[in-house]
Amino acid sequence: MTENQKKLVQIYREKGMSYKEVADTLSVSINTIKTFCKRNGLGGVRTGTAGPGDGMVTACRCCGKPVRQNPGRKQKRFCSDICRNKWWNSHLDLVKRKANYEIVCLGCEKPFVVYGNANRKYCSHKCYVEHRFGGKENE
Repeated sequence: MTENQKKLVQIYREKGMSYKEVADTLSVSINTIKTFCKRNGLGGVRTGTAGPGDGMVTACRCCGKPVRQNPGRKQKRFCSDICRNKWWNSHLDLVKRKANYEIVCLGCEKPFVVYGNANRKYCSHKCYVEHRFGGKENE
């Protein structure tokens, strides 16, 4: 854990957050949080309830820097656009892709799924060339 994360763990535990809440907020293993808390006298049952949107400070998911939360607004997860882009590019499996379209290729007449472009007509460049020019790809 970084020094910033250690400070944030202490703040969160003092405000009454559970091990799981702290681990989820900092994107760290719950066992890492438990071990750190027990070694530093932050163990035991939580005393209050606190959430990340209560004007608290959370950690950037990418670099771990503190990110101040504004009460009544959506939770901030990243300290900057650079960190946000870096994190999402390394976690593509978590991206919720909504613009999937199933289209039938004009060349081979097989269905294929395309993301983001509902006007696409061919499944590949090969099908495009064969359908448009009669299969003369190299000429």
